[in-house]
Amino acid sequence: MTLDHAVALSLFDDQLPKSGLTARLLSEDPELLELAASRLDEARNVRGRAEEAGIHALAWSDPLFPSLLLAISDCPPVIWYRGDLTSLDSPMITIVGSRAASSVAVDTAARLAADLAVRGVTVVSGLARGVDSAAHRGALTTGRTIAVLGSGVDYIYPPEHKPLAAQIAGTGLVVSEYGPGTLPLPHHFPLRNRLISGLSLAVVVIEASEKSGSLITAGCALEQGREVMAVPGNVLSGRNRGGHALLKDGAKIVETADDIVEGLGWEPAADRSVRQDASSSPAVSSAHPVLRAMVSGETYDLDALVSRSGLDAPRLLPRLIELELAGLVRRQGGGRFVRPS
Repeated sequence: MTLDHAVALSLFDDQLPKSGLTARLLSEDPELLELAASRLDEARNVRGRAEEAGIHALAWSDPLFPSLLLAISDCPPVIWYRGDLTSLDSPMITIVGSRAASSVAVDTAARLAADLAVRGVTVVSGLARGVDSAAHRGALTTGRTIAVLGSGVDYIYPPEHKPLAAQIAGTGLVVSEYGPGTLPLPHHFPLRNRLISGLSLAVVVIEASEKSGSLITAGCALEQGREVMAVPGNVLSGRNRGGHALLKDGAKIVETADDIVEGLGWEPAADRSVRQDASSSPAVSSAHPVLRAMVSGETYDLDALVSRSGLDAPRLLPRLIELELAGLVRRQGGGRFVRPS
């Protein structure tokens, strides 16, 4: 399946059933290929116009496509983006929350995002008012961030965030599964939330009411095997009842970035750098459960590595990304990984 095939599939937008789409893409379902072939000329024209506007398309089959998205059941065939694709190379964590956020929630989102970004984490959010935009701004002070839209990347919503989106694209990414010119229709946003969580190892919720869209993102994260965490809030205001419900259901309490890092089983930055320096040692490599499960030169998808390593997906994914960053594992196309010889 070529990039133009993937773009052609994306043109079907809401007409293409998302349930089970990842499996169909990975198997190169003949029906999908036939469907794409019917709009290849249109796809080439759309992609050409997008390129002229500085908008690029990344197909699911490209080695640069985020592997975590290929681990969800309803991965889009293509993502459209503006910005720097190397933002996808770092571990990603989502911060979402109330649009009508209190000043405390805004300050908390900005602080957590800045503390994560300075550690080399890419912060993901939805460019909405309130917590989302605060998280983006906080991350930009020390590192990079990714904004996932419910519209085309050329149609920024809310409109007052156009300067913020441009700033994000300068060092990070603005992405969408929807092609250029797509309006921010209401039903796009719940669907978009599965990508916000799907890109990340964990979702952190700040100040969510009982009917908050952030709870949809948290629900997607649970279905995708991601960690869900929440910041406790004022019990009298009623602003955070949704977040407190998550905590009652077992979400990890977050007060600082250290809580997030520890919740994912990561080591402090200093300890990690020491471990990476020593990781070339045969003894260290053979002791690592993921490396031990991989034969040099063989490629594995995430399901195979879960089975072979004995680690469940939430524990496997951060370790796999750390190994990739250390150069001990290399990402291949189609969401597969290889241990270099």
